Amino acid sequence: MSTTLLHVSRAFTPATEIPDAAIVFRDGVIESVGPRGAMTLPSGAKEITATGKIATPGFLDVHIHGAGGHDVMEGTKDALEAVSSTLASHGTTSFVATTVTASPESICKSAEGTAGYMAQQHQTEECRAEVLGIHFEGPFLSSVRRGVHPSEFLKLPSAELLEKFIAAAKGNALILTLAPELLGAMPCIDAARKAGLVVAIGHTDATYEQARAAIAQGAHHAVHVYNAMRPFSHRDSGVIGAVLTTPEVTAELIADGVHVDETAMRLLLQAKGAAGVILVSDGISATGMPDGKYILGTFEVTVSGGVARNTEDKLAGSTLTLDRALRNIVNLGVPLANALRMLTLNPATLLGIEFKKGSLRPGADADILLLDEALNITQVWTRGFTQ
Repeated sequence: MSTTLLHVSRAFTPATEIPDAAIVFRDGVIESVGPRGAMTLPSGAKEITATGKIATPGFLDVHIHGAGGHDVMEGTKDALEAVSSTLASHGTTSFVATTVTASPESICKSAEGTAGYMAQQHQTEECRAEVLGIHFEGPFLSSVRRGVHPSEFLKLPSAELLEKFIAAAKGNALILTLAPELLGAMPCIDAARKAGLVVAIGHTDATYEQARAAIAQGAHHAVHVYNAMRPFSHRDSGVIGAVLTTPEVTAELIADGVHVDETAMRLLLQAKGAAGVILVSDGISATGMPDGKYILGTFEVTVSGGVARNTEDKLAGSTLTLDRALRNIVNLGVPLANALRMLTLNPATLLGIEFKKGSLRPGADADILLLDEALNITQVWTRGFTQ
């Protein structure tokens, strides 16, 4: 792979904005970032001048079920390639493949298939998003706040069953979502943390006290805040109150304008600050596809006007892409650098890979986006490969 110097009008690292910036990358890794005037073109390097363009790190989605007509639960090479290619075209250069509640056998099969795909995913020069690992969303969820997760497959948290999921993932399990009020939740949190997983609170009817107990036990992330959670009230602040007032808990937000009202989004952003929010898609197989009928895990959903619902008319994930999430958040008045942080550095930090992903810095993967001034994506590099 040749050396490339990318010259742009400005770059967001995202912590720092660099005007008239240059990014040098070789063999899929960033070597230097800084003002163009302070850099010498390396011998044999190709210079790309992108006048009027903004360079940013690639987006990292920690909660996505599918895209391009395929579902992560399929666990096949063809399915995951379709998901990865579709996401890359919208600026998501890495993601955590997210399961849904299903039979333990189906979840294990999906995890095994995803792990197998991950072992060979870099044997290509195509521009595809990288699968970083697996997010187990279910089956340890509240029946009261299950959303569209099938009730027949819900289970009480079990450290023993979790160990089977982790074994099937072959070292690639990254996140576990559970409802902390359920019997067995605390030993399950202990087992997940011992295995190195991020423990997330989600699909939960927890009280404030129950949520705080889970946080004290090691949970430090909250899945699609507001959605599938006990509602907030001034006398019963519940899990939402715990998330909003606990700085060490990061909060996912689906910023599609459908899942969360604009005022509620503003409240979350003000309460958590730029460092405390992670924008996610919760995207399903219909992402990047026309309206119609699609599969989410084991059940059918209907997409109309870009909104996915099941047969009970409940929201069933989204068709949101993270480039659209960026524009939606900036349209709320959030500074671009802060909005980008929620899509790049914050999710990378949650996973403990901020030196490799989510930043334009020496030693990081060359996951780079070019945006125009309207924040539309014009070019994508994943580990140095472009379309």
